[in-house]
Amino acid sequence: MVAKTQQGPRIDIGIPEAERARIAEGLSRLLADTYTLYLKTHNFHWNVKGPMFQTLHLMFETQYNELALAVDLIAERIRALGFPAPGTYGQYGKLSSIEETEGVPEAREMIRLLVEGQEAVARTARKIFPLVEKANDEPTADLLTQRMQVHEKTAWMLRSLLEE
Repeated sequence: MVAKTQQGPRIDIGIPEAERARIAEGLSRLLADTYTLYLKTHNFHWNVKGPMFQTLHLMFETQYNELALAVDLIAERIRALGFPAPGTYGQYGKLSSIEETEGVPEAREMIRLLVEGQEAVARTARKIFPLVEKANDEPTADLLTQRMQVHEKTAWMLRSLLEE
């Protein structure tokens, strides 16, 4: 699904092109999941209502701002590996494991859906690790580790709001 490298100077960072392509494909899925979760979180920020409005409105804002920064880091890593980063809703729709949410769910359902989304992004990042480790791609491993830490912690914090 990842396009071929662009013509130009040969990339020689110690990772063969075929391995870079597979890693870039995995990162493209991570980018799509992250962007889809960003959009969902931003949507919920705009539309949340109820007794926890202020808390959730601010929490969702913090989360979508973090996701906005993350998409840039992921896309830049794809570019550093020599491949174009996907950047359209059509591409994200094909690559993402996260479903869009129609309508405006109640606040508790928003939280549940965001837990699912955070966990989905963590799973996507984790799936890339075997390729990254095989290629000795430490920069991507570092990025994936950081992303998993953020998503697992955010899922835990959201999940705690669902406990009685």
